Amino acid sequence: QVQLVESGGGLVQPGGSLRLSCAASRSIFSSNSNAMGWYRQAPGKQRELVARISSVGVTQYADLVKGRFAISRDNTKYTVYLQMNSLKPEDTAVYYCNAIATGTSYWGQGTQVTVSS
Repeated sequence: QVQLVESGGGLVQPGGSLRLSCAASRSIFSSNSNAMGWYRQAPGKQRELVARISSVGVTQYADLVKGRFAISRDNTKYTVYLQMNSLKPEDTAVYYCNAIATGTSYWGQGTQVTVSS
């Protein structure tokens, strides 16, 4: 069974940092071609790409988070991370982990990130 379990969300003040984790099933990481990503959805807005990383570590970021966020993966722990620094109120959203493996897209349940003073 394929699973993605996010953790690490919470309430943080502007300028603060959070690290999100996404624990994935071994079957995803063992796929010859897989990509992992983080998306977010704010109230009343569409879900948008934040960052993604390929199976060989090539990364891509949304313009709004470049220089502040960093995505990484640990293939030995089947986990993807999103380090978020210099957080802004507009970063407030539910953050979702996404995995694409063997042509199939999988989603986690989401974790809330709230940036507020």
